[in-house]
Amino acid sequence: MLIRIIYVSKAVGPQTTTMTNAILQKSQAWNQANDITGVLCQGQGVFLQALEGERRTVTDLYARIHADQRHTNVEMLHCESIVKRRYANWSMAHVSLSDVDPETTIDWPEFDPYGITGLLVMARIDDLLASGTVIQSRTP
Repeated sequence: MLIRIIYVSKAVGPQTTTMTNAILQKSQAWNQANDITGVLCQGQGVFLQALEGERRTVTDLYARIHADQRHTNVEMLHCESIVKRRYANWSMAHVSLSDVDPETTIDWPEFDPYGITGLLVMARIDDLLASGTVIQSRTP
């Protein structure tokens, strides 16, 4: 059974390029090996991620993510059973919430991932992917 989860968390320290690249490199390799697809959005001190794959694999991964010391206030926003992957083209796409500096204001300053539904967060992720301006991706 395939599932999709979306979670949000707050970075413990600065979201540096080095930290983000380390996360992406490890997650892209692990996700390819374990048939996980998804998107990582980061910036303004926030991580926002969608993950898709087999239920056991995704829930085990989420447990490891939840225990990761690089972030806090990890909150699952959405979980659903799926028939088809929404982010099938990416083992882990990366969308920066800021073109220049992760601490600058994003295009929609009213956006608070902790305060809206998971479906609205997924729509925002889709908007970012569709923009094509600040995305790096690798296909599985």
